[in-house]
Amino acid sequence: MIKILVVEDDIKLNKLVRKALEDNGYDAYMALNAKSAIEMFNEDHYDLIISDIMMPVMDGYALAENIRAVNKDIPILFMTAIDEFDAKKKGFMLGIDDYMVKPIDTEELVLRVGALLRRTQIVSERKLVVGNTQLIYDSLTAVTPEGEIELPQKEFYILYKLLSYPGKIFTRSQLMEEFWGADSDSAERTVDVHITRIREKFKSSNDFEIVTIRGLGYKAVKKQK
Repeated sequence: MIKILVVEDDIKLNKLVRKALEDNGYDAYMALNAKSAIEMFNEDHYDLIISDIMMPVMDGYALAENIRAVNKDIPILFMTAIDEFDAKKKGFMLGIDDYMVKPIDTEELVLRVGALLRRTQIVSERKLVVGNTQLIYDSLTAVTPEGEIELPQKEFYILYKLLSYPGKIFTRSQLMEEFWGADSDSAERTVDVHITRIREKFKSSNDFEIVTIRGLGYKAVKKQK
């Protein structure tokens, strides 16, 4: 069964969220602060983490940073009273996957959890389908109505990452660190060059486009049929 860790110092809200998750077939576990959450995360397997930002002992940002240092794939959803762009930007730059502002609608929360878990499953299957386009991870190949496109390794990995999380913004620094490494001497301009090449190869696609988010990075957007 899917195991979800709920990190929230408000006990009533923590219980409310866990009940909504359990009513929808998930196993939900409680942590009242980020330090406890890290200890639980290191001792057991969880499929998704829901976390507040402002908590005693350690905040949600530090929690996300600690988790991303050891696991780049587990979905992290922030639920917080902070409804500010800078807070959202900081969270996404640390690698979170979704952001909800309190008061939380538990029905919407459950829908978002389901969507995040589906994306994770898509990544683990190493095959991604977007409309009439298929990305085959093991062969670095895109299958389109016009034929197959073999991509250089980094171009494929960047495209696969963006399309695995449609609508999510990835910063240049995030993409650099993941695909070139934190110690790389390459400039962030390298990411722009690879994005340009990807766009050129898929300029006739009716399934998706790669959108530039000024001052941040890029996101993939599925085209409406």
